[in-house]
Amino acid sequence: MNELLEVENVSVRYGALEAVRNVSLSLAAGETLGLVGESGCGKSSLGRAVLALEPAASGRVLFEGSCVHELRGASLKQFRCEAQMVFQDPFGSLNPRMSVGAAIEEVLYVHGLGKTKAVRRERAAELFENVGLNPDWLRRYPHEFSGGQRQRIGIARALAVEPKLLVADEPVSALDVSVQADIVRLLKKLQHERGLAYLFVGHDLAVVRDMSDRIAVMFNGEIVETGSADQVCDGPQHPYTQKLLSAVPDIDTALAL
Repeated sequence: MNELLEVENVSVRYGALEAVRNVSLSLAAGETLGLVGESGCGKSSLGRAVLALEPAASGRVLFEGSCVHELRGASLKQFRCEAQMVFQDPFGSLNPRMSVGAAIEEVLYVHGLGKTKAVRRERAAELFENVGLNPDWLRRYPHEFSGGQRQRIGIARALAVEPKLLVADEPVSALDVSVQADIVRLLKKLQHERGLAYLFVGHDLAVVRDMSDRIAVMFNGEIVETGSADQVCDGPQHPYTQKLLSAVPDIDTALAL
């Protein structure tokens, strides 16, 4: 299997604090790797390091064989098209003073996608339809949407540049259970249609299991267990994984709706 992403012995530090310690993992094109752990364990810092939004104190992040922290200029801009993030807070990640359509069109403009405003507007409408939203709503502002709708807008914005990888940083944790199920279904649909790879960051093993092909469990900045979703959830080996599983809520009913 050709690896799209390879993380090799990466550490991330904030001053004296080592948030991520010597982590290695890999992700193939079209695959979902779930990264699960409690708040503060370092999983979001690792996700940001993968996208070169945080520097790596040591180790390397390779995307299609190139070290992302060494990219500059046009190469870095191209990487920003190929790897995108979906944020945890679907309201805070949107500019409240900008219509949601303008927010998507801005991404297209910055990356030179769509030569005219009319073309960019048409593309924004298409992206809205792709995530299950009415294109007539493009002139509305973030406060006019529900949390689930705002997360769909965030996903549409991330998809605007046709990425190969999405780092989804707790994308459903701020939503209620029934809306979580809707967003999970949407992400699966988009992955099937587009061949996307996901690094899916979360603390809820029920959601992570439903999304993931493989799972990596993170504790105190380190990966303590990895395996297929079934292996990790049905036969956890590490005490911390066992503790996480004991607290798993049941979302099966919601996902079946």
